[in-house]
Amino acid sequence: MKKTKTQFSKSFKAKVAIEAIKNVKSISELSALYEVSPRQIYRWKKELEENASSIFDIKTKEVSGDKVLTSLYEQIGKLQVQNEWLKKKL
Repeated sequence: MKKTKTQFSKSFKAKVAIEAIKNVKSISELSALYEVSPRQIYRWKKELEENASSIFDIKTKEVSGDKVLTSLYEQIGKLQVQNEWLKKKL
């Protein structure tokens, strides 16, 4: 029989990688507990350590999106005032 690859969810990978970083249990204990190869746990741990800083980029994107929204609302307000002024002049 052909063995298929097991797909793990992002939350599962994060959970296992965080436990590996905490060093409360050894990699071999985590491997037995979660039925995942030790090599895979090392990969997830390394990936988490390398990409952890990108988590903080999300807030920056949200803030810039809020600035764009504020700017658009200002433009809408100006256009509404101009529209009302033109209606009065006609």
